[in-house]
Amino acid sequence: MTSEFWLRLLGIVLIDLTLAGDNALVIALAVRTLPPRQQLWGRVWGTAGAVVLRLAFIAVVTLLLRIPLLQVLGGLVLLWIAVKVVRQGSGAESARAGATLGQAIWIIVAADAAMSLDNVLAVAAAAHGDLSLVALGIALSLPIVVWGSGLLAWLMNRWTWIVWIGGAVLGWVAADMAFDDALVQAALGGRAETAALAAQALAAGTIFGLGWWRPRARPGRVS
Repeated sequence: MTSEFWLRLLGIVLIDLTLAGDNALVIALAVRTLPPRQQLWGRVWGTAGAVVLRLAFIAVVTLLLRIPLLQVLGGLVLLWIAVKVVRQGSGAESARAGATLGQAIWIIVAADAAMSLDNVLAVAAAAHGDLSLVALGIALSLPIVVWGSGLLAWLMNRWTWIVWIGGAVLGWVAADMAFDDALVQAALGGRAETAALAAQALAAGTIFGLGWWRPRARPGRVS
């Protein structure tokens, strides 16, 4: 229960919530035609199934990231995801409604599995291989995603700086992942820690700045 533990837990929760926009929209769309009671169970069981799959994916990704240079590649992918986040990209527009409870659960689980690469990669990087930390972070953010899907989407659309902060955290984690690679550490030697901190600050600041600049570069767009 060190300060590093709490900072990593906070980072995981923030990453989960930032990247949950599409997932929350999928949940809302999948259950929207069901009776009210079935909507609740559709949200609960659909999300539970998605979480089990996500934990399995994170365990696999954590093992793969031990391969030299894969952390550098993962960091670059995560940096691209951070840019996409602040650009308001969304992949949930094609989600459909389920006609039955079972169909709605299946839609939620399948869609989450298809869209969870960004979340899995980000959480695995932030947790540094601690799966108990991953489980705790997901458990804390899960109720917000399940019961607050509409509110979550509204908040991010109303105050876009929330998304910028989430993107900055992703940028920080991306640089941390890349510079934590064994080959990078060996190449930099005693300068590794200083170089990593500089890269983390640069990545986080750049992503936040990109989010701040984009609306101002397009006349008529109000944040």
